This record gives sequence, structure tokens and C-alpha cells, in this order.
Amino acid sequence: MPLLGAGVALLLGALLIALAGHNPLTAYGVMLQGALGSQRSLTETALRATPLLIMGLGLTIAFRCKVWNIGAEGQYHLGALAGAAVALNMADQPAWLVLPLMVLAGVAGGVLWSGLAGWLHLKRGMNLIIVTLMLNYIGILWVRYMARSPLRDPKGFLPESAQFAAVARLPRLLDTRLHLGVVMAVLLVGIVYVLLWRTSLGFQLRAVGSRASVARTMGIPVGRNILMALLISGGLAGLAGIIEVSTTITRLKGTISDNYGFSAILVALLGQLQPVGVLVAAYLFSALNIGAEALQVRMQIPAAVAQVIQALVVLLVLAGDALGRNRGRE
Repeated sequence: MPLLGAGVALLLGALLIALAGHNPLTAYGVMLQGALGSQRSLTETALRATPLLIMGLGLTIAFRCKVWNIGAEGQYHLGALAGAAVALNMADQPAWLVLPLMVLAGVAGGVLWSGLAGWLHLKRGMNLIIVTLMLNYIGILWVRYMARSPLRDPKGFLPESAQFAAVARLPRLLDTRLHLGVVMAVLLVGIVYVLLWRTSLGFQLRAVGSRASVARTMGIPVGRNILMALLISGGLAGLAGIIEVSTTITRLKGTISDNYGFSAILVALLGQLQPVGVLVAAYLFSALNIGAEALQVRMQIPAAVAQVIQALVVLLVLAGDALGRNRGRE
């Protein structure tokens, strides 16, 4: 049923392209070629998928625990800020020291921001969805302020920091634009799977998500597991932030995200909250985005058309999955 939903979404997308006055088969061919048709396009698709994959895996852990963390975007920005502070202040140190500290600082920034949301929810009774959503904008604006003033490059004219030194950039792979972060993201797929289905912590997180009252009766600390799910998802969002800033962007500036935090929510849901499914969904989203850019350049079709197709895929795949589950119960 999910595959049927994806097929229907592509058919509706073809109808939209036809209404725009273009050949749907040609348009889909251009999108496919733009996203997967060359080494360069494959590289760009992998780079764009990396932050989506890392953040989607973190949100998978949170959503499995029924912890509705909508704040990955803010946690991504705080991770980037914390890691950038290390990179900019340790430029004269060796890479073997700077890189681990930079990555750990990025994770810590995300953990701090998600932990604040967890404290407000558990200790003050505030709605978690609202808290995490509002903290997004505080985090984004804080990064913009830091890039414009305290961390701004004194030798430059733009509101951005100095470029990171070579010791503060993750190594590239085989003389390509691919970097170590791409490998880390793929390895996290297996790590998250083991965490969720092969550890006692994963069992507790899933038990709380299945039914908190039953988990509490079993002696599982519900509040502690909610906080743990938030901290892990926030830490992974912060990791995605510092990886993106230290590789693709190489400096801190006001715009460091292409709405990765919000897109990662859809990636986690489209992946059925399964690590391998999230991997496929992240690369699918990335391919659609890269293909949309090719569509806009080569056929002058607005990129918004591809975004509509992307939304249709998510909605109809989820609808197909829900329909399949209901039929299974019958």
C-alpha cells in the first residue's frame, strides 16, 4: 500500500506538470538525470541527504517514544554554533584535537537545546510541541546574531564568521566533495537500529511510546525515558549542524539550513520510523530537491512543483500505510 501511494503521488505530479504545459515523462527524466545521472549529481544528492538522514534518525528515536520533538531545526543551529565556537578558537591546534572537540561541542549544543525543552515539559508542564517549536526560532535568531556580531570576521564585510581553518574541516573522501560526515550518517543507521531493537534502553523507549501507563506499571521510568529520547534526538540534530557547517559551508553565517529540521520530520515519518526506511527517505527527499533544481534550470518549471510532488509522496505513502494497517486489523 505505501508503494501504491507513492505511485499515485507520481501520477498526480505528472498531472501537475502536464497542466504547466510540459511533458511529464521528459520532466521526470530531467529530475532523474539531475539527481542521479552523473558523479557530480550523485555527490550532491548524498551531501544534501546527510543532514536529513542524521536528524531523521534522531527524530525516529524520539517519535518511537511518542516524544514529539519539533525542535530539530533549532537544535541543529545550536549544534552548529557550539561547534563553530570551537573551530574558530582552536584554529592553531592540530586536527586530531580540534575535530573531536568540535564534533562533541556540536552534539552538546543540540543536547543543551533539547534538554531545555525537556526540562520545561517535565518540570513546568509546558506542551512539548509548542516548546520545541518556539525554541527553533530563538536558536535560529541567536545564530544569526552571533554571526553578525560576536563571531563576525573582522576582515570581512558580510555578516558571517571567518572561514574555518583546514584543521576544523572533516576530511574529504577520495578527492571528491564527499566527506567523513556522509560515512558517519550511514553508520548511524546501524547504530540506531541496534539501540532501538537490541538494547534495554531501546526497549524502554519503545515501551513508553507504546503505552506510557503500562510502562509505568512495569517499573519503567517514563519521565527519564522521555528526557533521554529528547537528548539523543537533539544531540544528533546538533551533530548534523556542525557536520554541515564544517564541510559544505565552512563558516558560520545566518543561513546554514535549507529547513533541514522540518524536512527531517517528514523523512522520519516517510521512513516509517525504521532506520533503513529513514535512509531511503532521506535520499529520496534529497534526490527530489536536486531534481527540482535541474527541472527549474533546464525546463523553467518552478521548483515549487517538485515540492508539491514531495508533499504528495509523503501524504499518500502515509495514507497507504494507514489503509494497509487498517485492512490488516480487519
